Formats: sequence, C-alpha cells, structure tokens
Amino acid sequence: MSGRTLSHRPERRPVKIVAAEVIVTSPNRNFVTLKITTEDGITGLGDGTLNGRELSVASYLTDHVVPLLLGRDAHRIEDTWQYLYRSAYWRRGPVTMAAIAAVDVALWDIKAKAAGMPLYQLLGGASRNGIMAYGHASGRDLPELFDSVRKHLALGFRSIRIQTSVPGIDAVYGVAAQTEGERYDYEPAQRTPLPVEEDWDTRAYLRHLPGVFEAVRNEFGPELPLLHDGHHRMTPIQAARLGRDLEPYDLFWLEDCTPAENQEALRLVRQHTTTPLAIGEVFNTVWDYQTLIREQLIDYVRSAVTHTGGITAMRKLLDFAAQYQIKSGIHGPTDISPVGMAAALHLDLAIHNFGIQEYMQHGPLTDEVFRQSFTFADGYLHPGEQPGLGVELDEQAAARFPYVAAYLPVNRLKDGTVHDW
Repeated sequence: MSGRTLSHRPERRPVKIVAAEVIVTSPNRNFVTLKITTEDGITGLGDGTLNGRELSVASYLTDHVVPLLLGRDAHRIEDTWQYLYRSAYWRRGPVTMAAIAAVDVALWDIKAKAAGMPLYQLLGGASRNGIMAYGHASGRDLPELFDSVRKHLALGFRSIRIQTSVPGIDAVYGVAAQTEGERYDYEPAQRTPLPVEEDWDTRAYLRHLPGVFEAVRNEFGPELPLLHDGHHRMTPIQAARLGRDLEPYDLFWLEDCTPAENQEALRLVRQHTTTPLAIGEVFNTVWDYQTLIREQLIDYVRSAVTHTGGITAMRKLLDFAAQYQIKSGIHGPTDISPVGMAAALHLDLAIHNFGIQEYMQHGPLTDEVFRQSFTFADGYLHPGEQPGLGVELDEQAAARFPYVAAYLPVNRLKDGTVHDW
C-alpha cells in the first residue's frame, strides 16, 4: 500500500460549461437542438426534438436545465445525467427524458472532440463494419407499393418496411401518398392549426394486410427482409392473430403490434405467434421494458437515443437487453434530427447486440442546416471518422427557418371514438 489517500491524488482540471443555447429551427420540419460550449471553446450538440411537442422540451431546457449546466464540468457525463434525472424529483416522461438526452449527447460530443476521436471509439470501438438500415416503402395499391419498394432498392436499401392503404379507410399511418401538402418520404406531422383526424377499422386492416405481404413476397422473393409497423392499433388478441397470419411471409419484425404500456399484454401475443416483435418507440426509460425484456416478450428494442435519456441511458438499456438475446432497432424517423441520428449510429456501431437501424433520409433544407459526416451506401450506414458526433449546426441557415406549429394526426373509429394513432 502506498499510503496515499484520495486527497493526495492529482486532480484533472475541470472543464467548465460556459454557455448552453437552445436552438429551434424548422427546415422541412421542427427540430430542437442544444448547443453546449466549454471554456476551452469546444462545442457539443444534442437533439431534444419531440414531434408535435417541440416547444415543451425547448422550454424545459431553457428555463430549467440550462441554468443548472453553467459552471459544471463538461466531462462528468454520468454525474450530470444522474443530477438532472434525480434532482427534478418528477422523473421520467418524454419531455424530461428528451431534455436530458439533449444534454447527454452534447456532452458525449464534447468529450469525443476533446479526445480527437469519433464518438464510437469512446464507446469501445467498432463491433461491425457498417450498420444495416431499413427504408420505408408504401403505396395506396399494390402497383404503387411495388414502385416504392423498387425505388428504395435503387437507393441502396436492402431491408424494407411495408405500409399500405386499406380499402374503406381514408388515410392509414405510413402511406406517404395519402399525406396532403409538402412531404418527403413519410412525415406524418402536418403544419395545420389543429391535428388532422384520420379514420380506422381494425377488422378491415387484419383482412387486407396478409394478402399484401403475400403479393410482396411473390414479387420480390424470399430473401428481402420485410418489416411492418402496426402503430399500437391492435388489441393483444388482434395482434396475436396478425402475427400468426404473417408467419408464412417471414417478417424481420412486426412493430408496435399493441400498446405496450401494459407490458403483460405481450405474453398473449407471444403465446400465439413466432413472428419477431419490436416495441418501444414511445418508451423513454428502462423501466418501460422491465417485463418485456426479462420475460423475452420482444425481440428488438425500438427506443430512440433522443427520447430515452441519451447515449448514457440507451447503452444501459441495450446492455440489459443483451442478457436476453434481444437486439437493438433504434427509432430513426425524420423527427429525429441528424444530431440524434448520428448519436444512434455511433451507438449502433459499438454495441454487440445491434439488430437494425431505421433510416429516413432528411430533406435538403435539413441537410443544409445540419452538416453531417455519416454516410449511407449499399444498405449500410456509418457515422464517419470526424471527432465527436460528426454533425455541425449552421446557425445562420437555422435562423432562416423559424418554428412552425405542426401536429401528428388523431385517429377515430368509424363511430367517432378516439383510437390509438
């Protein structure tokens, strides 16, 4: 024993946070970005976007979090995460966890830039050469759907999500051609004073969908990985029926087949189908997954880095899932900014239990505001080798696109009852 005590150990000089700014911009759609600056002049970016409730997170950050950051050591990431999570007393929830995620990712960006490394190197280095991504094909009928699949294959996607219109239903989640106004790929949030109301009929959907997948398999063969998003619209027994009916078509996964806040409901689904299940894009902490992971009721974790407390929390959640052979399927639509997308890619590259990454390409105006180093080629993403996240914010460009109110749709049954959208 040397006899030295903690008080005698040389201390690393703290690197203080001297500024934190919340930037709300709307190129193509609304984004909330946190920019943290240290006394050394290093900046880090974090994504706090919450689709349809962006200003709630912006206020949470500006009014409650930023004052707590000033003067803190930028390199104490775990300590800062716990400080923000526990000090508020009112824990969890999408607004709180998106705000914490923005701080967490910005601090990881700073730490990796200070180290002169791409972020994935600080997470343990690469576990794979590239990150398999899936695209979003959709159509109002089979010819339009087939054209969309071919378009995504031509773009380089090698795994495809299939969404389709249903006869008798005016508008269905995931079908780009049914969205009015300006759109790119599929962005359901619309810039309207009130949410658009859509209709729904579960029985019609359950009758129609298996035939769609039969047609897609006949057209594109057995090798193409196919995915589908039920978007929380089924009861557990309806979800069990759909999972069973889709078994002949060998889905990569059936996503959000039933609202999973009732975690035990997935027991019934699991009893009746071997179709792989993906759950969790609306979840925001590990506590939402306790039963689902421990009882192996799902196959893929769908949470987003942006909505689940950042890289620090997502790494812990995915390490928990790995113990049960459950893989990642991180949420990656266009309401995750390029900052949040880059954070997901660095984590994807480093973890062992990676499954697949959702990827919706942003519009040209978004790419102008957020300069990205990550790449997509031959079906695979890579975060790039720039130090940090590899994303820079053009603040002058961001200022040209002020916030515009936008809402996700509301769903109603034929008799007018509000239903899960």
